[in-house]
This record gives sequence, C-alpha cells and structure tokens, in this order.
Amino acid sequence: MTTTDTGAPSTPAPAGHPRPQDDLFRAVNGDWLESARIAPDRSVAGVFVDLRDDAEAAVRAICERAAAGGGSGAEERLVGDLYASFVDEDAVEAAGTAPLADALARVVAVEDVEGFWRLLGQLDREGSGGLVGLSVDTDLGDPDRYLPYLGQGGLGLPDEAYYREKQHAEVLAAYGPHVTAMLRLAGVEEPERHAEEVLALETELAGAHWDRVRRRDVQQMYNLVDRAGLEALAPGLAWDAWLEGLGAPASLLDEVVVAQPSFVEALGGLVVADRLPAWRAWLTWRVVHAAAPYLPAAFVEESFAFYGRRLSGTEQMRERWKRGVALVEGGVGEAVGQVYVREHFPPDAKAQVQLLVDRLVEAYAQEISGLSWMTQETRDRALEKLRLFTPKVGYPDRWKSYDGLEVDRADLLGNVRRVSAHETDRELAKVGRPVDRDEWFMTPQTVNAYFNPGMNEIVFPAAILQPPFFDPAAGDPANYGAIGAVIGHEIGHGFDDQGSRFDGRGQLRDWWTEEDRTAFDALTQRLVAQYDVLEPEQTPGRTVSGALTVGENIGDLGGLGIALVALRLAQAADGRDTTTDDVRAALTSWATAWRSVARPEERLRRLATDPHSPEEFRCNQVARNLDEFHTAFATGPGDGMWMEPADRVRIW
Repeated sequence: MTTTDTGAPSTPAPAGHPRPQDDLFRAVNGDWLESARIAPDRSVAGVFVDLRDDAEAAVRAICERAAAGGGSGAEERLVGDLYASFVDEDAVEAAGTAPLADALARVVAVEDVEGFWRLLGQLDREGSGGLVGLSVDTDLGDPDRYLPYLGQGGLGLPDEAYYREKQHAEVLAAYGPHVTAMLRLAGVEEPERHAEEVLALETELAGAHWDRVRRRDVQQMYNLVDRAGLEALAPGLAWDAWLEGLGAPASLLDEVVVAQPSFVEALGGLVVADRLPAWRAWLTWRVVHAAAPYLPAAFVEESFAFYGRRLSGTEQMRERWKRGVALVEGGVGEAVGQVYVREHFPPDAKAQVQLLVDRLVEAYAQEISGLSWMTQETRDRALEKLRLFTPKVGYPDRWKSYDGLEVDRADLLGNVRRVSAHETDRELAKVGRPVDRDEWFMTPQTVNAYFNPGMNEIVFPAAILQPPFFDPAAGDPANYGAIGAVIGHEIGHGFDDQGSRFDGRGQLRDWWTEEDRTAFDALTQRLVAQYDVLEPEQTPGRTVSGALTVGENIGDLGGLGIALVALRLAQAADGRDTTTDDVRAALTSWATAWRSVARPEERLRRLATDPHSPEEFRCNQVARNLDEFHTAFATGPGDGMWMEPADRVRIW
C-alpha cells in the first residue's frame, strides 16, 4: 500500500482562520465556530447535539402518535400513556404536592436506624434514595455470572470535588438556599434547618468518596466479599432491612463487589441513632429532589434554576415535550427503539457499518502484530482478545420486555416510580441467572457508542450512524475519518488503561508480561503529561486532567490512527492507492465531528467531572501525535501543530 501526494504540501485555510498546520480544529471549523449559537435550552452546541436533536424529533413523533392512539401494541400504549402523563401539564398542576404526601409521611415515620434502611430500600427501588449505589453486572472475576455491586452515593452535587474545591465555592454556596427553597415549596417545616443538615451530611459523605481518578483503577474497585465480609466493613448497617425495602431476597448480598470499601466503612459511623433527625432531613430532600421534574411548575423552575442555569449555564428550560421525550427514553427506551429503527435505520446500513467494523479490527490486528514495544507473548494475547470482540450494530437482536409494567395517564409521579421499580426488579432478578449477552445498555436512538469490558463488546446504536459520522453516499475518507475513528475509539477502549486489564472473555486478570505493562504505563504517562498542560481556549487558567481523561485520550488516539490504517486497507482492497488528499479528507472529517461550543459553566463542570478532553484537544492533540497528519499537511518546526517526532505517542 502506498500514499500518493496529489496536492500541494501546504493547504491554505479559509480567510481569517488558522492553517491546518497551526490549528486543525479551527482551520476546519472556523466559520462554524464564528456563527454557532447555543440554543437557550442547551449548554452545548455541536455535531452530537445536532444528531441528538434529530433523534429527539423522531422520537417525539413516535410518542405523539402513540399518545393519540396510533399504535395497537402493548408497548406502543406504554409509550403513549407515559408521554401523555407528562405533557398533561394541567393535570400535574391540579395534583399539586399531593403525589409527595405518601413518601414524605413515610420519612417522618422513621423511628430507628433499621427503619431508615428499610425506607431507603423502598425509595431506592422507586428511584429516589441513592445513599448506596446498587447495580448488577457481570462478575469481573468470572464474566459468566452476575453479581451485585455496591458503590458510593448520597450527594446532590455532581461530584465530591464540589464540596471541597475553591473553584466550586459559588455553586456550593448556592446549593443550601436551593435545598431550602425546594423544601419550602413542598411544605416541609423548618426548611432552612433541614437544608443545613442536608449540606452537613453530604459534606461528610463527600469526604468519604473516592475521586474520579482513583475510581479509574478497576483493580482497586473490584473487592469481592461475602456477607460476613460486608458486615465486617460496617457492623451497624442494617442490610437485611434495606433488602426488605428493595423487595430483594436476603441472599442477594451473599456475594457482592464493594467498589469503595472505605465509603461503606464511613457509613457505619454516620448512620447511627443520634443522627436520625439529620438523616430524615436528607431523605426528605432526596424525595423532593427526585420528584421535582414531575411536580408543578414552581418545583420544575427552581430545580432548573440551580441544576440547569447555575451548574451548566443553560439559559432556558427545555420545552415540555422535550422533557417528556427524555422521560420516555429513560423509562421505556427500547419500546420506542423498535419503532425508531423501522422508520429511521435502513436495513443495508447495518451491513455497511459491519464492513467498517471488520476493516477496523483488521487494521488493529495489523498494527498490534507490528508493535515494537510489546513482546510476542502479550501480542498473541492481545490478538486473541481482538478476535473475540463482539460488535453490535444498530439495534438489539432481541428486544427488552416491559411485561408487567403498568402506566396510568393520570398519575405521572406514580408512573415514574413504577418504571423505576420495574427496572430495579429486572436488574436484581439477573443475579443467579445465565448472563444475557444479547442485552444492550443504550437504546438505538441514542447518539453515542460504548465498549463493555465485561463482555468484550463494542456497540454502535443506530442514531450515531448518521451524517456526518456515517454517510453511505460519502467516500471512504469521510466515513473512516468520522465513524471509522469512532469504531476505532471503542475498540481502543479494550486496550486502554482500564480495558487492557480484561482478557478476551471479559475477565479481570493480568494477561500482560510485567515488561509489557511497564512499557504501556510509560507510554500512557507520556500522554497524561501532554494533556495535563492543555488549557482550553474557553476556560483560561484551567487545564485538562491528563489522569482523568487518559482512557478516552487513548481511545481517541488509537481510534484515529487505526482508522487511517483501515482506510488504506479498504482502498487497497478496491485496488486504489490512498492519496494525500484522502488523508487530508479523513482528517477534515475527524475535525468536523468534534466541532462544539459550550457555556463557561458547562466547560468548568466538564473539566471537573468528564473523562473526555475538550473537543478542541480531542481533535488537535490527537492529530499532533500522528505522523500521518504531519506528512499530509507538511508541518514543520514553528507550526502550531508541530510536535517533535520523539515526543509523539503512538500506543496502538
């Protein structure tokens, strides 16, 4: 395979914009960046938002048709009734705070620690507890079975950092008054005192939380214990009462993975009898906070003022139909997905994307086989893992069932609680059953993709398989630079700092030689150092966390690099050479995919909590590390995008 230069070595940028050699992101997206406007009800604008808006409009049509009686099936009735219950604003206003009464009365009735845990379990099942995170997933040590996982929880702010870092002081100062305002709306007596107790408790909980960087260590997070081991962490916690409230058997916690053992230990000293008044205040807040989107406008507006405007800088609340679509998506998403796929995903698109996946896997195999820093022993195991990858494209082969879920058009908050309970019951019932490898963890109408290390699978929902990511009518360079890089990114997660700890079966085990792991860690630390000094244009004085974003950065770097290899393979298979213009077109497609602007508040939130780097660096820093970019655009010392060859990082 050869690369032929058919153009000038230096590509001029549009007037008034930098050259690609100085800033690929702004050279490609300059006109768009100058004219981009963030919708008042959004905190971000960009390609992903555009695609999500398209998917949202498609789902709206499905929901409104179903609500008007346009579907005869049981699942279409679920969709229609759930959506109708949300968009009937008059009924919500007429109900007032009555839907809160039962849950708040149950909180007031808590008399002891055991009663607290029992009610917490009930609220967890209904979607409004959350002191301890409970999930069910494949056992990282034995991926052929399910286990329950327990993790830290209990916070009303996005992350523990908001309770301790000066940069979030204004948000923290506004949080207490927000809690007070919400509790006052709910008719809670002494709302200021309750809010003070909530903030004090959450601050203590935050002090016991692991930060996001520490939580990237999957080996530290995999702590398998039996029931005796769980109780030894915090002898005073009433697990049986909690399970009773959840409606789960006592045997559920016979074996459990405790993600952050020190958090559970801390709970043992916090959930004690003499602090029950504070915990009742906290439960009251959790009930009101979880219910707020489904209560009268005063609740919705106050919640938006803090979580939307204060936290993300969003100017305007989303229209009610959009929030109704979000409820349906979260509650019965696959019921909608079946219709969405029929109407918006051409049958031949699945086969075309599958071919792209095959090319990307082939390219990874070629590159892994030639790695100079990895020994043959580890290369063979990496190739075996690659061979065992399971790609899923478009939509599930078997749809999720919603049998037994009851929805009442006249009971919005009740619907939300029943949907949560139905999903909780479904998840807990997995324990002890065979692993369902057909299950999807995103709906087809989701604009995203994911890698699941426990199942060694890469998943690409239908909604992301749209222009500009994927266009059957576009040429190979455009598709490989966009969706090809996305596919490569997800495959790359199987070999990043976390995914590389899992073998081809999805088992957490060390399949690397010590020598190769040391070499890999050295490469990743070089990448961490690169990103640690990057300062986004929109947030001067703040830098990216290379440690927090390293996994996604590895995915981006491998994704684009391997996509360019796959492009050459695809064109060679068609008897064509890959020209310099082809590479430039692919890199332009890559840059276009990352065009985005965000509000300052949202940028700050993402820098603190998001494992992805800002889009300008997802574009530019990745390109700077690739020889193909420098060759295609003939960069040299003095160019803004130039990086000395010795400083470039290429892992896969």
